[in-house]
Amino acid sequence: MRMLYWIRSRYNGSTQLRLTIYFLLVLLPLVLVSLHAISRSEEIVLQQSIRRTEGSLRAVTNSIDTVLQNVEELSRLVATDKNLVPILSEAGTVLSPQAIYRFSELIGKLWNVTAISRTVSEVSVYHADSGTLVSTKSGAKKVEDDSQRAWLLELAADIGSGTKYLLPDDGIRGERSFGDLTGTDSVSLVRVMDSYNAYRQPNLLIITLNRSRLYSIMESVLPSKDSRIFLYTKNGRLVAGTGTGQDGVNTADMNAEPALIEAGAISPNFGWTLRILQPEAEIYRETRQIRHFTNLIIAVSILLSILISWGVYSRIAWPLKRLSHGMRELSGGNYDLRLHHSRSDEFGFVMNLYNQMARDQKHLIEDYYEQQLRLSHTELKFLQSQINPHFLYNTLDSIYWSAKNYEAEEIGEMVLNLSRFFRLSLNKGREAFTLKETVEHLHYYVRVQQLRYLDSFTVNYRIGPGTEGLTVLKLLLQPLVENALQHGLKGREEGGELTLRSVLEGDRLVLTVTDNGLGIAEERLHRIQEELASIMAEPSRPVSHGEGRDEEFFGLRNVCSRVRMFYGSESGMQVDSTAGEGTTVRISLPVDKCGREALGLCAHECAAV
Repeated sequence: MRMLYWIRSRYNGSTQLRLTIYFLLVLLPLVLVSLHAISRSEEIVLQQSIRRTEGSLRAVTNSIDTVLQNVEELSRLVATDKNLVPILSEAGTVLSPQAIYRFSELIGKLWNVTAISRTVSEVSVYHADSGTLVSTKSGAKKVEDDSQRAWLLELAADIGSGTKYLLPDDGIRGERSFGDLTGTDSVSLVRVMDSYNAYRQPNLLIITLNRSRLYSIMESVLPSKDSRIFLYTKNGRLVAGTGTGQDGVNTADMNAEPALIEAGAISPNFGWTLRILQPEAEIYRETRQIRHFTNLIIAVSILLSILISWGVYSRIAWPLKRLSHGMRELSGGNYDLRLHHSRSDEFGFVMNLYNQMARDQKHLIEDYYEQQLRLSHTELKFLQSQINPHFLYNTLDSIYWSAKNYEAEEIGEMVLNLSRFFRLSLNKGREAFTLKETVEHLHYYVRVQQLRYLDSFTVNYRIGPGTEGLTVLKLLLQPLVENALQHGLKGREEGGELTLRSVLEGDRLVLTVTDNGLGIAEERLHRIQEELASIMAEPSRPVSHGEGRDEEFFGLRNVCSRVRMFYGSESGMQVDSTAGEGTTVRISLPVDKCGREALGLCAHECAAV
């Protein structure tokens, strides 16, 4: 418990220790991933090496199968040769000079067999009656031992019409091996001469495979000089092996070595097995180098983490102490303390901000009462400048009924429409109307203007399906209609036409105001389009009016700025005109922001900004 308490106290009391631990924790996943990647790469290399080796071994076992098939076929041809079988059958138990001469002819014919096949090193024939072994390597010799002769007869009886493979170290009677008896040093195929004759004599044909040829086939698949390959018969007897010398193979020592990777393949026809052993170090040589480099990188990374954590702590501790001292002084009411430094990094920036904050805080406190007085004065002036809406409504109603009493119908209608226009404009401070309410509100204004201009123009409302319930800002279209009447249709005695359209185009509500009036000159139209484009690109600029702005564009700027502020960058406003033909103003609004709740939230956020 004391040890845990000491470790916790050291951890909580040392920023440098915590930074070091944090850096090491950051490195820990990288270290684990790197070690896992190395381990996984070694597994992949091993699997690929084994698959590649097994593929090569299968090719070699196929070659060995082919060699054995050729030897089998060759033995069948020799054993049934009509020129060789009579030589053996005519010889008796005691060899006459004629029989010895014929045996010399037999050796010549057997020599031809070894010359034909590179895979055969020696061919021998055992004559059972005389107990003579005729060989291409050692000529003719007598088998004197009766037990060995009996063993050969039993072998002939055991083979029958088939074949059998014998190894040089296979034991026979008399404590001798098959290699000692026949003088062979490699695996031999044994079969009975004239094997298809039911009355055949127990004469044996012995064909010994070329040991060097077997080694050359096997060594072709060895991946390195330190690798080993071994050939086994179907019953697991070792035929040949490389890596420990061609004179003998110690399989016990071979199996005792732990750092060997094994792969094998079995010949499809004869069931002989090739087994290859490759040192593990050879397979992992490249990955071991990568592992060493990885371990070195991990060690260097840990050392750098410790050094970097100390450097970071040294660079952070001093400015943090100064900042904490300044904060304590500031919270105590000392607004005159300044942090002097020569740093240009982030901490220098923070200390500059602290100095600026201290100055601003001091100024704010000093100016607080003055600002309160100014705010009170401003609110008083604002209250004094307000108009009582009820007084306005009552006055307009009085004018309307006076006009009705004097039968001034046009004046009465104008005053009535004007009264309804103001009533909707000031209705409970609402910021947005549905499109249906907007058209109704706009119609009051248009009707006043029609009476003013003696019905010199007509107005068409083409409200698309599904748009009446969508919500738009109050007085969004009124400045556009006013511009169309004042600058487009003004002066026309008849034939004027004003069209208001609303349509859904995908996820957008498109509103257009079109007139067939005088149009806009090209140069002036270009200036208007540039002004609107600048407002849409920079919504934070003063957009309604300000220094250096053309007051003639006030209405368009007002509408564009409100569209950009409330509907965002997805909205748009475009003016197209042709001189002498008319003007079209197009407003595009996102439908998802044309609901009352969404528009109210947007208006609240924009007002807060």
